[in-house]
Amino acid sequence: MQFSDFKNILLKINDFKLPGVNSFLKLAPPTRFKQFKEGFEAINPDHAAVMLLLYPDKNLNTRMSFILRNKYNGVHSNQVSFPGGKIDKLDNNLSQTAIRETVEELGVNESNINIIKPLTQIYIPPSNFNVQPFVATYDEKPFFYPDSFEVSKVIEPLLEDLFKVKNIDSLITLQNKNILVPSFNIEGHVVWGATAMILNEFITLMKNIINS
Repeated sequence: MQFSDFKNILLKINDFKLPGVNSFLKLAPPTRFKQFKEGFEAINPDHAAVMLLLYPDKNLNTRMSFILRNKYNGVHSNQVSFPGGKIDKLDNNLSQTAIRETVEELGVNESNINIIKPLTQIYIPPSNFNVQPFVATYDEKPFFYPDSFEVSKVIEPLLEDLFKVKNIDSLITLQNKNILVPSFNIEGHVVWGATAMILNEFITLMKNIINS
């Protein structure tokens, strides 16, 4: 999809209701599915934000950026995620958190980031974070200078390929147990958990707009 066409679609985004939990359920791991159904509420969670950054490539086709996190001693080691992180005491709000973390992790120019819309907030049990996703555009092809400490790789799928991605079951190791979880395969990488749920809400929302 050409970036100019995508931006025209985004003009309608506020006319549509967010798919929310219904879209999360389709990609929720078994334990999270149960929590959603039972109306689980987090107790004293920390707050974080992530960004779904969309931009034109050299051919003016629309792409979205994901990061492959480095291996480290933590619950999200070596996972694919959106750029983002924990709110800082100097951040006035979560949109500032999303922008700051995206600039830090991808090395992009802050002045070119345009926040379009927040998506549905989602809770991540292993790290006890409530995460606020934001859809944003970057009006030129970005030059990535990723933070080598946190980021192993930047993944840049075409938006049209994300629209075609299929829900599959993948075997992952979680808390020393092998479990099957709903996931997406994006350019050879397994995308699951909160990242897959957030992505599914975005894809569902975009398809609702396009098909309206």
